[in-house]
Amino acid sequence: MTLSLQSPPSAAALSASIQKGRWKTVAVGFSVAPPPSVNFTLRRSIPRIHASASSSSSPSSPSLGAARQKLLFFFIFKSYGSATKGRWKTVAVGFSVAPPPSVNFTLRRSIPRIHASASSSSSPSSPSLGAGENNELDAVSAFSEIVPDTVVFDDFERFPPTAATVSSALLLGICGLPDTIFRNAVDMALADSTCAGLDTTESKLSCFFDKAIVNVGGDLVKLVPGRVSTEVDARLAYDTNAIIRKVHDLLRLYNEIDVPHDRLLFKIPATWQGIEAAKLLESEGIQTHLTFVYSFAQAAAAAQAGASVIQIFVGRLRDWARNHSGDTEIETAVKSGEDPGLALVRRSYNYIHKYGYKSKLMAAAVRNKQDLFSLLGVDYVIAPLKVLQSLKDSPAVPDDEKYSFVRKLTPETATHYNFTNKELIKWDQLSLASAMGPASVELLSAGVEGYANQAKRVEELFGKIWPPPNV
Repeated sequence: MTLSLQSPPSAAALSASIQKGRWKTVAVGFSVAPPPSVNFTLRRSIPRIHASASSSSSPSSPSLGAARQKLLFFFIFKSYGSATKGRWKTVAVGFSVAPPPSVNFTLRRSIPRIHASASSSSSPSSPSLGAGENNELDAVSAFSEIVPDTVVFDDFERFPPTAATVSSALLLGICGLPDTIFRNAVDMALADSTCAGLDTTESKLSCFFDKAIVNVGGDLVKLVPGRVSTEVDARLAYDTNAIIRKVHDLLRLYNEIDVPHDRLLFKIPATWQGIEAAKLLESEGIQTHLTFVYSFAQAAAAAQAGASVIQIFVGRLRDWARNHSGDTEIETAVKSGEDPGLALVRRSYNYIHKYGYKSKLMAAAVRNKQDLFSLLGVDYVIAPLKVLQSLKDSPAVPDDEKYSFVRKLTPETATHYNFTNKELIKWDQLSLASAMGPASVELLSAGVEGYANQAKRVEELFGKIWPPPNV
């Protein structure tokens, strides 16, 4: 199958496709469309395609047909209503699964997870709604990069992705779809003589894992013009040296297949050890994306480390606050009448811009239009399809009393934001641990555990299907 870059569809054609119900949601990966500078994009892969155990199916012969291999592709657009303005930012390729011991997959209809596209131009500095903004989606797109969680046409080949992510979730998906164009990349990894010759089963499976993720990443580099993001094994999230060694190992493998470093990005959990690893990797010119940020202390430490992208999950903090108590940072925001997730994004944005850090801020898990309007001006906003469709269907009214299309976050207003002396410290491991409340500790741990379990399942699956057939 050959993918070729083509012009994006017109706004009318796109709208017609949506009305005809030809959209399919699929699992996400992470995308980047970098300019010549270090401004780029990312996305996070969270499985929404689930596997159901089946006593009649074996991991080596899943019951999902080859026709669904197209679902490995998904595309992200900056704005549905922006096609005629040349503001399309396509991104993302990925596939997420969470298989049990048996890999018999069931496809569910909704499967979004974050992916952002970065453009070489900065966000518009105009503070209010401009002329020619026909709907609310146009209006908000004037202030921030607005990215759908994930959507794809039935005829996806008309809209090739510009960037992609490769992760343990994607590897599980490939193994569950044996006829995909990426299956050979996995089979070749499992046939690698160097890995097969290692002494222990653990080292052998780890080697297969690295080879597979790089082989698939190398294939994706050939298919997309942008960057390919590679997930770093979350089981190493609490070991700085291990994270750095793993990234160097992955880069060495990428070198062997002639993938240039400037086409790559590495996603790391924002533990203290992950933040330290990002600092050292960034000093070597290796781009990093710190994820699972749920506290100001994490965001500030990540900015001080020079992380290229910092990702905050607005809705997850809100969900935690509804069901828990005892987190000082969250309770302070609530007492001030603020949503804890939105408040964290605002504080982090103002900190980054007031003190001149290079990091870009990504707001994910945005749940509704009001969330999005409250964050106008942040670098990237990841919003669900239902929110974007609602924006697209709503005419932009400059004098609307309910929603005001005004940029809420700007570098200028950031200069007037006041921080306490405790917030302006040079963050280290002890101060970070002391400042992180139960919400950030719990949510970070859950995220790391989820990624680590996926990586473990990949190795277990490789152990069952090795050696691969027909290689």
